[in-house]
Amino acid sequence: MRSISAATALAVTLSSVALIGPAAGAAVADSSAALPIMSSGDIIVDGVHRRVFISDPSGGKVVATDYNGTVIGTVTSLPGADGLELSADSATVYVAVPGTDEIAAIDTATLTEAGRYATGDGTDPQHLALAGGKLWFGYGSVGHGNIGSLDLSGGQTRVSLAQEADGIWNDAPLLDSAPGAPDTLAAGSRQYYFTLGIYDVSSGTAGRTAFLGGQDAAIGDTAEDLALTPDGTELVVATTVGDFQQVFRTSDLSETIRYPSTYWEQRSVDVAPDGLVAVGTDTYASFKPHVSIYKPGSTAPRRTADFTDERGGVSQETLLDHGDLAFAPDSSRLFAVTHDLINKYRLRVVTDPGRAVTTITVNAPATAGRAKSLTVSGKVTNTLGLPAGTTVAVTRTDLESPSGKALPAATVKADGTFSFTDTPPAGGKVTYKVSYAGGADRTTASASDTVEVSRNSPTLTVNKNGSIYAYASNVTVTAHLGTTYKNRTLSLYADTAGDGKGKYLVKTGTVNSEGNLSVTLPLKRDTTVSASFSGDARTAPKTATSWVGAKVKVSLSLSRHYKTATVNGATKYYFRKTINPLLTTTMTAYSGRSQKLEFQIYSDGAWRSAGYQYFKLGSTGKSVVELSGTHKTGYPMRVRSSYINNSSGDTVNSTTYGSWKYFTFTS
Repeated sequence: MRSISAATALAVTLSSVALIGPAAGAAVADSSAALPIMSSGDIIVDGVHRRVFISDPSGGKVVATDYNGTVIGTVTSLPGADGLELSADSATVYVAVPGTDEIAAIDTATLTEAGRYATGDGTDPQHLALAGGKLWFGYGSVGHGNIGSLDLSGGQTRVSLAQEADGIWNDAPLLDSAPGAPDTLAAGSRQYYFTLGIYDVSSGTAGRTAFLGGQDAAIGDTAEDLALTPDGTELVVATTVGDFQQVFRTSDLSETIRYPSTYWEQRSVDVAPDGLVAVGTDTYASFKPHVSIYKPGSTAPRRTADFTDERGGVSQETLLDHGDLAFAPDSSRLFAVTHDLINKYRLRVVTDPGRAVTTITVNAPATAGRAKSLTVSGKVTNTLGLPAGTTVAVTRTDLESPSGKALPAATVKADGTFSFTDTPPAGGKVTYKVSYAGGADRTTASASDTVEVSRNSPTLTVNKNGSIYAYASNVTVTAHLGTTYKNRTLSLYADTAGDGKGKYLVKTGTVNSEGNLSVTLPLKRDTTVSASFSGDARTAPKTATSWVGAKVKVSLSLSRHYKTATVNGATKYYFRKTINPLLTTTMTAYSGRSQKLEFQIYSDGAWRSAGYQYFKLGSTGKSVVELSGTHKTGYPMRVRSSYINNSSGDTVNSTTYGSWKYFTFTS
């Protein structure tokens, strides 16, 4: 045998077809955002426009972000940009620009440069503070430092240098002021031995009123950062040596208290308008910046925060430089600038810095029986403890109450633990959420846990499973749903072999009084029909499937015969032995499909196999085969064309045998 018609492949495009663990929450979540800077000099917060300004000495610029750390503006061409100060009306941010011996002004509304003021050749201004109606600046190089002022009150700016006549500063001193003491200016040395100075600037010049240095200096090495309290009566100083931050009276610079720290490297400090004190420490031994926030005069931190980065699930080293902490004017946030060992900088935002963080854990059984009592327990933790009689709100969410149902509040015991019992009326996933309202000194918090509550399993069946039908038959498939609680809706899906769509919805509806829902499908390929019940409060979800097969259409015609006759009720074709019969098969087309051409010969009272061969179908589903060779006469023969699932090149239809065609050869 040989094929005289090569099958053409069809191009077919296939389309692609828990447990909630313990958690704690604050009113606003802490956040972190990348900063486009190469270094950090100073940070200041504009509460009117809700913006954060960060100077970048190496990059010669000032970057402005919103309260979330999103960069909204950059002012460039500020060589060595360092100290920052905000005008009383929040209209202007002043920037010390040592690279050009100037102080620049930035419009906080437009984030553009509004002017520059020269401080004198070689002055190298670095640190700024507003006091006594003037803008003061610490200036100078290594070994030579002093304090100057810039008077902007008149039509013409006036610069006054060398305000410290005794030459006590060996570098550009740090400066700070406080709204509650408008005529007080504090100064400190960052590069040399611990030196502090307090000045009265009410006269327009700096009159030193207190000094600490030399043999009288405190334990600290240098003043990495300093900040006056809102009333100006105390000065908080970060030092490089000692596991504490020192506090001094501004009247005589005598030490009052120390804020303890976990690490020795005290790097940064800031005091909020409401008196909160934030102290930042850092050490190359831990690479883990640590910030503690204290109520004024308290040595126990109200809140702590550790800043780390993760890449690929691995904790990365992070550092906090000096002067990198700043409170929002309303004390609602604390901003910190950190960087890693390859100088990638981030702005960290600590929300509710004055409120001790509350955490809640909730523990419920993994499983439970519906309408049976269960117990949920947990614990509320806060560094300040909790007032007697504290309660937590309890909400149950289930299929009957998807929006949540309030349950009686649970009372928290002295050790922070609580428990309550409940009898869940609905099955399925039941979530118990416990919430603590918080207060002025404590953050809100909530947590939840989930119980899988038992439900009845319904009866669900789909008929016609395993049935096979002729090509394109309209087949009605019926799903039957047994007893349920409320839900009587089923969704019926079909998954047709070879169409690439996967499982798709064919019908959704309510079952009839007998519990049945039917769909009629024009069956052209094998199809899996599934029924899905989504469940209800007392009945579990369930799915049932049924597979129904579809045959192909197949026909075989013989040609080149010289006559036909009816023999035993069948048509018989007669061929001359010198003629090669043509056998033409027409079959439902599918990509890569072949037909099986099978021959039998009648011998010794039975039909016996004479061989078979597969032939590719053309794009229209046709295959033409010429039966060649030497033809024996006088033997009854028959032939048929069939589709054999898998062997014919695909599996999208059920095996289909064509009708036998009878023939013989004569002389």
